[in-house]
Amino acid sequence: MGQRMSWQRVRLFQGLTKRSLQRSIALFLSGLGICLSIAACSAPAPGDAPRSVELTLVSYAVTRSAYENITPQFAAKWKAEHNQDVFFNYSYGSSGSQSRAVVDGLPADIVSLALELDVQRIEETGLIEPGWQQEAPYNAVAQRSVVALVTRDMAQPVTGWADLAREDVQIVTANPKTSGGARWNFLALWGAITETGGNESQALDFTTEVFRHAPALTRDARESSDAFFTQGQGNVLINYENEMILAQRNGIDLEPIVPTDVNISIDCPVAVVDANVDRHGTREVAEAFLQYLFTPEAQREFAKAGFRAVDPQVEQEFANQYPKIDRLFTIEDLGGWNAAQAKFFADEGIFDQIQAEIGQRS
Repeated sequence: MGQRMSWQRVRLFQGLTKRSLQRSIALFLSGLGICLSIAACSAPAPGDAPRSVELTLVSYAVTRSAYENITPQFAAKWKAEHNQDVFFNYSYGSSGSQSRAVVDGLPADIVSLALELDVQRIEETGLIEPGWQQEAPYNAVAQRSVVALVTRDMAQPVTGWADLAREDVQIVTANPKTSGGARWNFLALWGAITETGGNESQALDFTTEVFRHAPALTRDARESSDAFFTQGQGNVLINYENEMILAQRNGIDLEPIVPTDVNISIDCPVAVVDANVDRHGTREVAEAFLQYLFTPEAQREFAKAGFRAVDPQVEQEFANQYPKIDRLFTIEDLGGWNAAQAKFFADEGIFDQIQAEIGQRS
């Protein structure tokens, strides 16, 4: 059975309530047990490696197009080198929801999330061992992006951050309370002021004004794109640069506006879920897949999917496709994720204060 199955088998666990998540996990494990029982009929001799292995990759929504090309390449490489088939199960959704799902029992072998804080949440439960950032190149950041804009039906063009506070602008973006991507968007807006000489009071005023023009906040970055392109909401979309590039390649007529004077480096980490791979017996192949993500082959697939490669050679290969940012700041310039989470996105933090202020004005 395993030899006839394609790597393309997909199981999605997205948009689940806690109860439905538990039910889906139970069905997943039940189905896995059936597969293992059938496979036992033709099991290899004791001491031999299994003929196939399954990995569950849990990622945030906008990476799907990249991983759909990376995983079969890795599977072919592993088969050639180890004579063992690798089948992937996939789960895609908002980064924060994915992180919570793994904590609640989604059996991820590898996580690829939108921000370090979501991996840290899993680490705090003991599922991921401390020091995971040092287990892969570039502090385990496998791909990068920046924040970009796209507009439609604008009498006056939008060219950069300052234009987002205009009265004629209606913003579409995700909710920073549920979406890792939206937190990057928020911090890009904040840093557009503080990283160019402005103070925090000015940053608060500017960010509040931008969100006042965002009447509906979606759950994640992919839903933002759907709301803007499919449902016709708003006239300015704030999203990942790679999401805009993907929309272009899917035939949508748009020209992404990448603010190049100042922007934030969206650094997206990957990690092996140690407790799960040890329980599944998949550590060797999971760690090999993690390392494969930093090879030129995988980095090119990220670049083709609209992400900025972390490998300098591949980054240079695609340099003409990605505008150079004059002031590219990082989360460390804002104090790191723990400080940013507490300051901006925790309950009663700056984002909640902004929402309360907007509500009072309405």
